[in-house]
Amino acid sequence: MSEAVDGPAPTRPAAVKSADRTVELLEVMSRSERQLTLTELHKQLSYPKSSLYMLLQTLVSRGWVEVDPQRGTYGIGVRALLVGTSYLDHDPVVRTAIRVMEQVRQEINETVHLARLDGSDVVYLASRESEHHLRVVSRVGRRLPAHATSLGKAVLAQRDRAEVEALLPEHLDPLTPNTVTEHEALHEQLARFRSEGYAHEREENTPGLGCYAVALPYRNPVIDAMSCSVPVARLDPEHERQIVAALLTAARTVTEVLRQFGR
Repeated sequence: MSEAVDGPAPTRPAAVKSADRTVELLEVMSRSERQLTLTELHKQLSYPKSSLYMLLQTLVSRGWVEVDPQRGTYGIGVRALLVGTSYLDHDPVVRTAIRVMEQVRQEINETVHLARLDGSDVVYLASRESEHHLRVVSRVGRRLPAHATSLGKAVLAQRDRAEVEALLPEHLDPLTPNTVTEHEALHEQLARFRSEGYAHEREENTPGLGCYAVALPYRNPVIDAMSCSVPVARLDPEHERQIVAALLTAARTVTEVLRQFGR
């Protein structure tokens, strides 16, 4: 009988420096709420200034970065938007969920969101706004800490304690005075949401807003969730019941459709 011979452990392929720097540069600019100067980008990235300048000029020429020549500032260009839109257009989960989200919005007339877990954050993939004058407006592509949102809590509640701890940073930053920032308190929340079948928060990420969310368990591990955000002025027990019922029905519908097509 032959004996198994231990071979060398598989290694990750070496990163291509120029590609790595390009992606890192675009990510830095995407997180900024304003355009940045060459000096500001240099401070954040620590690349040689001459190399950074040439990289920026290449991206400007390809439309991935836009430059304001008067201010000497750089920001994300239209090509990045086109690629991001393509991601949404080709994602079957987004295409399926949007139809259901519109039904939920019509039923309860509140803003409905779809988001996906990305590391320790959730990223908004789609939104359908309420017709109320006082309503929630959320930007597609917006990124928020999972621990501070009902969307993130709904997804995290589908994981055990060890999995949650592996995802979250050691320090949970508050977005408002109501944000749960203690790990133990968050785990207690998640255990309750796991039992209830949906997650909720009140003014944890935005003052004046409450939010309810359900996970979309079409795959394991769960990465997506659907939510409904409501100004607290409109929240009462009956409206809460309607929102939760609509979201639970929507989650079942989306999951059944996606599983039918092998997702």
